[in-house]
Parts: sequence; structure tokens; C-alpha cells
Amino acid sequence: MKTTTRVAIIGGGVVGCSVLYHLTKLGWSDVMLIERSELTSGSTWHAAGGFHTLNGDTNMAALQGYTIKLYKELEEITGLSCGLHHVGGVTLADNRDRFDMLLAERAKHRYMGLETEIVSPEEIRKIAPVTNTDGILGALYDPLDGHLDPSGTTHAYAKAARMAGATIETHCKVLETNQKSDGTWQIVTEKGTIDAEHVVNAGGLWAREVAAMSGVYLPLHPMEHQYVVTEEVPEIAEIIDAGGEHPHVMDPAGESYLRQEGRGLCIGFYEQPCKPWAVDGTSWDFGHELLPDNLDKIEQSIDFAYKRFPALERAGVKSVIHGPFTFAPDGNPLVGPVPGLRNYWSACGVMAGFSQGGGVGLMLAQWMIEGECERDVSAMDVARYGDWINKGYTLPKVIENYQKRFSVSYPNEELPAARPLNTTPMYDIFDSMGAVWGHQYGLEVVNYFAEGDEPRFETPSFRRSNAWEATKREVKAVREAVGINEVHNFGKYLVTGPNARDWLDRIMAGRIPKQGRVSLTPMLSPKGRLIGDFTVSCLGPEAFQLTASYGAQAFHMRWFEQNEADGVRVENISDRLNGFQIAGPKARDVLTACTRDTVADMRFMDLRRATVGMVDCLIQRVSYTGDLGYEIYCDPMAQRSLWKTLWEEGQKHGMKPFGMRAMMSLRLDRFFGSWLSEFSPDYTPGETGMDRFISFTKNTDFIGRAAAEDEKNKGPERQLVVFEVDAEDADPHAYEPIWIDGAVQGFCTSGGYSHHAEKSIALALIPRALAKDGLEAEIEILGKMCPARLITEPLFDPEGERFRM
Repeated sequence: MKTTTRVAIIGGGVVGCSVLYHLTKLGWSDVMLIERSELTSGSTWHAAGGFHTLNGDTNMAALQGYTIKLYKELEEITGLSCGLHHVGGVTLADNRDRFDMLLAERAKHRYMGLETEIVSPEEIRKIAPVTNTDGILGALYDPLDGHLDPSGTTHAYAKAARMAGATIETHCKVLETNQKSDGTWQIVTEKGTIDAEHVVNAGGLWAREVAAMSGVYLPLHPMEHQYVVTEEVPEIAEIIDAGGEHPHVMDPAGESYLRQEGRGLCIGFYEQPCKPWAVDGTSWDFGHELLPDNLDKIEQSIDFAYKRFPALERAGVKSVIHGPFTFAPDGNPLVGPVPGLRNYWSACGVMAGFSQGGGVGLMLAQWMIEGECERDVSAMDVARYGDWINKGYTLPKVIENYQKRFSVSYPNEELPAARPLNTTPMYDIFDSMGAVWGHQYGLEVVNYFAEGDEPRFETPSFRRSNAWEATKREVKAVREAVGINEVHNFGKYLVTGPNARDWLDRIMAGRIPKQGRVSLTPMLSPKGRLIGDFTVSCLGPEAFQLTASYGAQAFHMRWFEQNEADGVRVENISDRLNGFQIAGPKARDVLTACTRDTVADMRFMDLRRATVGMVDCLIQRVSYTGDLGYEIYCDPMAQRSLWKTLWEEGQKHGMKPFGMRAMMSLRLDRFFGSWLSEFSPDYTPGETGMDRFISFTKNTDFIGRAAAEDEKNKGPERQLVVFEVDAEDADPHAYEPIWIDGAVQGFCTSGGYSHHAEKSIALALIPRALAKDGLEAEIEILGKMCPARLITEPLFDPEGERFRM
């Protein structure tokens, strides 16, 4: 057995083999896979083997498309068969919401180049004749859907990797993973010790146990999953004898997926009375076993399936496959460098391994070799969970995700399992005021406040929800008087030390402010992609406060640690600092009445320390609402006292509390972008307008400078613009295609309704050459072509006088 390697991958399922192959494809041949049993042990060998491109996240859908197209390449390289059956597939919709979801997905696919289409019940019966279309409104047809041989595909990945120089060691159980002082790893196995520069945890069902060897908790849990294979079905036999194959059918209403298997059918279920497996850990002795049949828990699902697919009821059962699969709390994989460890990588939780495994392998290989991925992988980044998550949270969320696997996914939906977990000192006060809660990164966040007999629950919808009137009321309060909300959903970092300024000048692309001032700056990857949108506040000669997205804490801290320097200390103080934002034309009146310190003369982007009521605060003259506003930070222990002071004075000036729904409407008035919508690793500063915050004159080789300067010199190919949309009851959300001159030439990054201007607004990326004021376009929203006009003047305070006053 080899005793040294550049990369050691632990786990020989389809994902581990994909990572191994892609590392060799990108040029690293000194790579090794370690498997405690045989390849495909665990979940891979008993998988149903289906693949599809449908995914609510466009980057995940693109990676699934890459995975599917990769299989023919593997067959050509290795001479092995993946058992491919590109039969196509339909996803059924039996109600308006499900049909809306399919319309939204089809719209996304237009600019992604995916050849899906909406089909009628009549067309469904022709495409998938075993389907009873009673009650069906329509379906999404995808010609790329299909199935394959799980074992053959895994071995094709493995052979292709071996052909490029990789090593695979089977029957080699890992006992320990120990990091050395230089950041490399010692992997202790039953066959001896391996020294590796990098470790990849692709442990599948044992990923939790492998992670624990290095002191890491990965939020994963296995669930029991069952599918049934029938004897010969006459309708299927007839199709085969005629030289055809039956396509896949996804029936969300029945929580099932169905495909042809030989001359019969295979149907699997995501049943409501589901069952978690190995709650206290996966036994090392488990491998190629199946779980005992448990048809009782899918009894209701089977009854529904008989109505949707009557041929099933007449078919005998050939076999029942009942085995465990591993899920993360949101159902997406956990991929990337694990925060807090050097050279330790995750490739876990890929429950749809034959749809996503190739894309996961490609992204991880790019990350390891090139330092970043070619596209935004936030949806599967292991850093989307932080230290707050534990197994007590993971289990109920995984159960919830399993049960909702085929449910409609709404853009405004807030799922209830494992909540509330983390709350601020204001939770009970806001709750008593009618707060309707959302959550971010484990923290409860107010979406809006219901009044009187308004329901304390927002209706999930692709169209305008029952939060409409409340949001309108809160926007009006901010624009005409003064609003207040918490600043708890900002990530906050304290940077101190004699080299703090120099370090920030290298990490951040923008100008680092003087003491007492605040600046805005993007943070760039080496390739010039946006990886952060920060406010930098200079507290003193060697002290700075950074604020950014609360949900990106682990991502940002991982980046800071990867770029650490002597003489600099970075602390995550996100939950050690809280307070409020007050915004609106009466904001200054409220603040000056609450303190004896001088704050009235604070200029836009000033910061100052003051005592507000009885609380020592840091005050910043800045607001994401685009209005006159202040961010007021304090110790969370004193937050309720600060609230009492601001709220009592605020009542004299018409103060109202406001939540995130109003905030996201208010920011549209000033064309402000938001993190992971307009600003993400998919985009560059030039195309999003963030280049105006880059300091190209500072004498520092900041990260991403060369790429940013190159973009500045050449000019970006596309540009972020704003459209006013003639919408009816549904506003742009994200990824709707922009039709210009009869062709799709762009897409929405985000959108919504401006309650101040009473207009539907879309932020979008289109070709730079077309970005002219007044450009006429159409935006496809839920299947309807909505006229849109490009606008360049902000809807509120176009000269910026109010927030600078």
C-alpha cells in the first residue's frame, strides 16, 4: 500500500470515485482513494440510479446537467458501460402551485440552455402512457432524465481515475485522521499509516464518524428509503417490444418517482411516516446489506400510486429495496474546505449521487487545485452551517426535508422544524407585537409584523402573499416617519492589531477608511469574483469592525483564516454585538432626543460612540433602506434597555417596527443589490457595479486586483440593470428570463414590489451593449410575458439627498 499521497479520499462510493477522477482530470495524479470494504458499499450499490436536471438552484441544476453529460465521456475513456438510459421524464402538477413551480423552473431553463418544456395532460398520456392524468394540470418534460447502472458507473469513474495514475485501496478501514503541525495529515488505517497533504471526507453513511475522527461535526443524517420493483407489466412489455422505453414520471402529489425496470416498473417513495436510521451512529459492520422490508410505512403512498399508475396494481412485486441514504438538513450536499481545519475537505450528503456526483467532483477538484470554483457553490458549501448546528437540530430538519422532498418549494416559505433555535433578547418583545418570523443561519429574524386580526403566518406562494398589506404599512412608516428593526442579521467581525490596516488593504478591494469613518468595499477571489460585500468601520488606529451577511459567517471566517497574517487578530462577534437600525426622515429627531452626546452633526458614513439612554453604543450613519438612517450597536445584555429608550421616544415621531420583507422592498427603491442575489461568486465587480467601490489607486496588491483591473480595461460583457415591470399578481423573484428582440438575452437576479413607488421591479443582468435607458423588454413570470422598461433613475431620492442630509 502507498504510504504517501497528495490527496487521500476516504470513501469509495460514487462521490468519492468522482472526486478521484476529477482530480486526475485537472492534473493531480498522486491521489488515493481508501475504502473500508468494496467500491459502492453503503448507499451507492442499492441506489435506484435515476438522474435528472430539475433543481430550484440554477447552479445545482447546471452541475446536474454536467453530471449527466459526463457519463458518455466516462464510457469512451474506460470502455465500461454506465448502463445509460436517456428516456426523458415528466414531473406532474396536480394543482396551481405545483404548476406555478414548473412554470418558474421552465423559465429558468431558458437561459440555462436546458431543453425542457411544459406539456399538457394529453401530451403526458402520449409520453408516459401508464400515467392516469385525472386532475393533472400539466407537467415539465425533460429529455435529459434517465437512469443508469450504479455499480457500473462507479467503476467507470474508478477506472478512469486509475488510468490517469490514481490509486485505490479497498478493504482498508480508516482508524484515525491526525493533523500534523505543518497542516498535513496522518491517516491511520488497518494496513498502515498514510501521510497526505489533503484529506477528503467522502464517507457517505459513515461521513459523521469519519468527521468525528478530526473533531468535526457534519450536519448529516441517514434516512431509510424504499423502492419497489415489479414483475413484468404488459404495458411496459408492449413499449419494449415496439423498440421504445417508458420515461420517468415524478409525481409530487404522490411523493413518488417511477421508471421502467426491465419489463416492469420501479417506483420509490418519500413517504410522510418516514424513519431516520442509525440515529446514534452508523455501524462500521454495515455495508452491502439491506434493511428489512417495511411496506407499512409506504402503504398510503402505494394506494395513491395505484390510482396514478393503475398498471402497478395489476403487477406482482419482484423485489423491495430498502436501504439508507444520507441527507443534510436542506437536502443539498456538504462540499468544500471544512471551516477551522487546514486541508480537510468535505464531499458528503450527496443523496442524489447520480444526478450530482459528477458536478460535486468537478467543483471540489477545482476548489482544491485552482483555489476556487468556476461557479457559485454556496448552495452546497459546507460553510453554510456554522458552530451553532448540532445533531439535535439536524435530525428534525433532515426528517422535514425528506418529507418535503417532492413538495412545492416556494420563494417565501419558512419551514417550521427545529425552530426557534437561536433568538435575540428582543424575541419575546417582537413576538408580542405580532412578529411573523423567518430564520437565517439558525437565528430567528422578523419578516414582518401582523396587526389586529391579520394572520401570524405568511401564505407560501409564487404570487403576492398575505404579507402584502403589512409590508406596505412598514415601508410607509420608514419613508414618511421612522422605522426600527434589529441589526442582528449582520455578520460582524472585529479586526485588531498593529497590521490590521495593511491586512484589510490586502483582503478588501476597496478603500479602508480613516478613524471615525465607514466605507463600503467588495471582497474578491483571486480570479476577481465577488466573495463578500462589506461595510468597514475604523474604530481606532488598530481596530476595525466589519459587517456583512449574517449567513456567510463561516464562509468569511474560513477565508480570513486562509489568509491570516502576523499582527492581526480577527474575531467573529456576530452574536456579541446587537442593536437597532432606525431609518426615515424622523430618525435624527429620535436619536438626538435619546442622547446628551453630540450626534446631530454626523455626516453620511460617520461613526461615533455615544450613550443612548443608559447604554453605551457605537453609532454609524448608514442605512440599507436608502433613507436617512443610523445603525446603533450595543452589548446584547443592554439591548432591551436601548429598545425601551428608542421606542418610547419614537412613539412621538410615528415610529413603527419593520422586518425583512419591508427591507427588501425599500432597497429596491434605491436599486441596492443584495448578497447571493446581485453579489455572489458568479459575478464580477464590473458587471454588478461594485467596481465603483474598488480603490484602483491604492498602493496595495489586493486579492483579485489583476483580474479586476483586466475587467476594467476590457469592460464587462454584461451589466446589472433595473427594469420596471408590468406585472399582475406575481413579481420577479430571481432567474426569470429577459426577452429582448424576441430572444432570451438576460435574467433577473432578484426583484419584488416597491411599495413606495407602487411598481414591480426587477434587477437583471443583460448584455452591456443593450443597457440603455428606456430599453423595452419582456420578463417571463410564471409563463406570462410581462412588458418591462429599463430605468436608470432610482425610485426614491434619486439625487441621494435624503440619506446624506
